[in-house]
Amino acid sequence: MTPGPTELVEPEELRGAVAAVFGDGAPLARRYAGHLATSAVERGLVGPREVPRLWERHVLNCAVVGELLPPGASVVDVGSGAGLPGLCLALARPDASVVLLEPLERRATWLGEVVADLQLGSRVRVVRGRAEDAAPGRPLALVPADVVTARAVAPLERLAGWCLPLARRGGVLLALKGRSAAEELEASREALALAGGLDPRLLEAGTGVVPVPTTVLSVTVGAAHHPAGGAPGGEDVGGRSRAARRRTRQPRG
Repeated sequence: MTPGPTELVEPEELRGAVAAVFGDGAPLARRYAGHLATSAVERGLVGPREVPRLWERHVLNCAVVGELLPPGASVVDVGSGAGLPGLCLALARPDASVVLLEPLERRATWLGEVVADLQLGSRVRVVRGRAEDAAPGRPLALVPADVVTARAVAPLERLAGWCLPLARRGGVLLALKGRSAAEELEASREALALAGGLDPRLLEAGTGVVPVPTTVLSVTVGAAHHPAGGAPGGEDVGGRSRAARRRTRQPRG
């Protein structure tokens, strides 16, 4: 079990941003940042040179993407690694439910330990596996999510093939990208269309909140993957089947 770290307090110049993005969840965000600065470095998930810039370059850079999520969103974070952006989104948006999808055992183990320490298990689940195996009809068979996220996983053309099947029809892929995002988008338009992606566009998150807004490539999921609006079976973040969710819905008054 990962020992609970001390909180990593944000630099004074970022205090307003942390308050704006995390609100009452700021203490948990500081505890998560403490994990990133200690056990994540010790276990090779984060480079030691990243520690001085964890808040600006990593935690806040990911967390501001929470403003792009719809209310009560279900999220699958592909290649979650050290929880960037999935855990940051869960902390910034307590109404969201998040699956952290990570293929490497050591990373998945660390994620599970941190989720337990932050007591987020009721709405955050760690799944060890590849995106290719989590699509409908595949071994992991996750319920198609409202939003699929990814950061520093793969070029957009390849990422779309992995991620679009994990979102429901009308859902979105939000890929956090760097300075070359515009060029990558233009080069990938044809491949995105062939993969069933619609309305690809560049967005910014955190404008006026963080020193450097986060660049996000947004792609909407068309009918190619889910012609009926979703796929039967599978589990949501609480491990319930879709049929079980229907049975537990409250009747309308």
